[in-house]
Amino acid sequence: MAAGDLLAILDLLERAGVAVWIDGGWGVDALLGEQTREHDDLDLVVELAQAPNLIAALTTNGYELVAGSPPTSFVLVDAGGRQVDVHPVAFDEEGGGVYRMEEGRDWIYPADGFAGRGRIGGRPVRCLTAEAQVLVHDGYELADKDYRELRLLHERFGVPLPTGVREQALATGDSE
Repeated sequence: MAAGDLLAILDLLERAGVAVWIDGGWGVDALLGEQTREHDDLDLVVELAQAPNLIAALTTNGYELVAGSPPTSFVLVDAGGRQVDVHPVAFDEEGGGVYRMEEGRDWIYPADGFAGRGRIGGRPVRCLTAEAQVLVHDGYELADKDYRELRLLHERFGVPLPTGVREQALATGDSE
């Protein structure tokens, strides 16, 4: 997923009236204001009520729903292999994003996590905050790229890292 592909998807969704927040590796790069690595996919957070509009906009433009479905996460892929992973949320009374996980548990994105602003290709974009990015990296086995992203967030924004992750993240250099 190249930066130009990502921006084209954002343009398409904006024309369809669908607001999204960039998550994952591209979300980290948006916060940093530069692309730090190649990306296999684009992770987006969308309000659950807008998920059908997002699916319609992308499928009308060559994407196919290949895995999952709302209210849990789902994946769309186009003929060129560009993949969009979508995490739908229902906003609660405090503004937190309630994300229904596949096994039926709810995970809450904190309300202030949706205040992130970054840049991709020089263009302003909405993304999760650095603090929210650290939170979403919890709960699964991390790869070297994940530790590197956490280190970059810590170094640039002073975001505290979880104890079990801190040592590995800080030890991960730029030798990817």
